[in-house]
Amino acid sequence: MIYRCVSTYSLNFNGRILAIKEGDITMQDTDAIVNAANSSLMGGGGVDGAIHRAAGRALVEECRIIRKTQYPAGLPPGEAVITSGGRLKAKFVIHTVGPIWMGGKKDESEILKKAYRNSLIVAEKSGIGTISFPSISTGAYGFPIEKAAPVAVSTIAEFLLKEARSVEKVYILAFTPSDFAVYRRELKLYGESFNGSKTPK
Repeated sequence: MIYRCVSTYSLNFNGRILAIKEGDITMQDTDAIVNAANSSLMGGGGVDGAIHRAAGRALVEECRIIRKTQYPAGLPPGEAVITSGGRLKAKFVIHTVGPIWMGGKKDESEILKKAYRNSLIVAEKSGIGTISFPSISTGAYGFPIEKAAPVAVSTIAEFLLKEARSVEKVYILAFTPSDFAVYRRELKLYGESFNGSKTPK
């Protein structure tokens, strides 16, 4: 069943929800939010910088430990790690590195899929029930949102349908009305691709 409310568009997968929402990811009170990080994990521009500023110094300190103990060369694209949320409403931050758009010739879509999927796997291992994603790689990394949205929606939807245990609700946060429209269209198309017994209920 598909249902709508103001600036939200959702699909119900047998009790597990994927929702597109317009808003600021740093303000979300889901159990976890996802940071579209760079490999350094030390903060940067866009979503990354906004999350670090909102979370406070504790986030940088935890990321520094991860760099020292797990990824001295930096977090590779497509991988994901978890920290506490610092001063954020969310209890946890899952950091993942999306691909830089190189014209679609460097497996960017596969790396983007890995970033979403590995973030969800980390969430499952941590017993997280609700999680908010930004639009990974569509800002400074230049991934066209019209190409990124189908990857995001299909990867999350398939995870909810086939693998989710603790994860019950996933939001994709669109920062602008135009981004929201792109993701809403993709989720609607995904829902319409089901028929008969495959229809989400």
